[in-house]
Amino acid sequence: MKDLLDLLARAFISAIFLFEAFTSAKFFERTKLTMTEYGITWNQEFLLICTIIALSIGGIFLLIGYRPGFAVLLLLIYWIPVTFIVYSFWNKIPEKQTLYSILFMKNIAITGGLIHIYLYGTGRYSFRRLVGMTRIPKS
Repeated sequence: MKDLLDLLARAFISAIFLFEAFTSAKFFERTKLTMTEYGITWNQEFLLICTIIALSIGGIFLLIGYRPGFAVLLLLIYWIPVTFIVYSFWNKIPEKQTLYSILFMKNIAITGGLIHIYLYGTGRYSFRRLVGMTRIPKS
């Protein structure tokens, strides 16, 4: 049961990153406008393409349990700065501070989940375990 819940947790966490990669690619120009609103103007296309690649690879690797340390690193390199840039509730007007503080804490909680995966691995249901258990015996 623990391993099944571990797989389910990884699926839930990876879903947010895969969804963000998909929407960033689908609404590429709108995402660039949003980046401009937050003051990110340096090489927007390069940053956005790198973001889509990192979120896709990190999300897929996390979902299947392949190279979880690498996946977590890719995702955190993106997730932590974006959390502090986009959800800086301390800079918002008082009417929006509560909403943005909740969104900020949600992202911090996801960061905690990623760190947990980094520390404790992916459990029994992972690509790495599957491949490691199906090795052909040497003759």
